[in-house]
Amino acid sequence: MSTNTKVITGVNTRWSYVSVFQPKSINGSTPKYSVSLIIPKDDKKTLAAIELAIKAAYDEGAGKLKGNSRSVPALSALKTPLRDGDAERPDDPAYAGSYFVNANSTQKPGIVDGKLQHIIDPEEVYSGVYGRASISFYAYNTNGNRGIACWLNNLQKLRDGEPLGGHARAEDDFAATSADEDFLN
Repeated sequence: MSTNTKVITGVNTRWSYVSVFQPKSINGSTPKYSVSLIIPKDDKKTLAAIELAIKAAYDEGAGKLKGNSRSVPALSALKTPLRDGDAERPDDPAYAGSYFVNANSTQKPGIVDGKLQHIIDPEEVYSGVYGRASISFYAYNTNGNRGIACWLNNLQKLRDGEPLGGHARAEDDFAATSADEDFLN
């Protein structure tokens, strides 16, 4: 993968469906680390960089995309990883006003905080946090399926966010009641 296919997302990228400490297998497939990156539609810089990287992956992977066909299919005819949250996830408020990219890797991504210190506690990284992602795009042609996919390189957590998926953190659930009750005295 070239540097033309690599993108660092903006600081307001939100992470969802986070599986970055343990790889998961879907329907018996090779276990992968993965995250859904929710990118606000007003983050024009990140979205433009992703579109350029997808085009670069298309150009670099033309031979692979062509396969045994006479010509390379048009980029618009291929499946690409940048998707519209309003169109594809209309019932999920976390995806409203955003695009999203599902990124995965067979290799564990590096995960750091805002000061570039490695995060080793899985509790620190959950669906709902905000941070940057280093991702790369590449062309694929497997069993007749052709398109552009997204590889997960590394993650940088920048700030906490409201947990997604209906699962509240224990410290949030009990913060208010602990202050009100002095039952330990």
